[in-house]
Amino acid sequence: MSQLLDHIIQFDQNLFLWLNGHHNRYWDAVMIVITNKLTWIPLYVLLLYAIIKQFKLKAIGLILSILAVVTLSDQIASTIFKPYFMRPRPCHEPSLESLIHLVGGCGGEFGFVSSHAATSFGIALIINLLPTSRLRATRWLFLWALVYSFSRIYVGVHYPLDLLVGAVVGVLSALLIFYFYIKLNKDDRIP
Repeated sequence: MSQLLDHIIQFDQNLFLWLNGHHNRYWDAVMIVITNKLTWIPLYVLLLYAIIKQFKLKAIGLILSILAVVTLSDQIASTIFKPYFMRPRPCHEPSLESLIHLVGGCGGEFGFVSSHAATSFGIALIINLLPTSRLRATRWLFLWALVYSFSRIYVGVHYPLDLLVGAVVGVLSALLIFYFYIKLNKDDRIP
């Protein structure tokens, strides 16, 4: 079992180094913007506006569900996984230090799992499960989550496995919150 885990970690590091190694100044400038949480405030405001406009009073339950997914997925990633596994971010790994293309700061010490991936995939799924899926272009949120998550490899702060498991955490959080949403809103028709 230990050998299998060593092979997985080695593959993850090698894949990270290969993906992170493909960089240039143009993409550095693009990815530092994409990876910044503040960049996406206009998207969140637009989503909130569209939800409130379309669903009026029912928007409260929808927005609370989305916030619950963000909170749950972030807390699972940050307060359970990271302190339990204590896997250093690639930029905090001394053996990789000279091999990494780091764009911006490194962030916290531990990176398994990615909160960016957990929250973005959680948001994408819950919005597509809730009646909010009737809004235009919500399927594109999965592409946003993928690009947003990949930016974390590009800037040198997460391994691919951090993102993959983070996405799973986000998806499971969204499914759990959606389950409770259905239980609490039995009279609503879910598309």
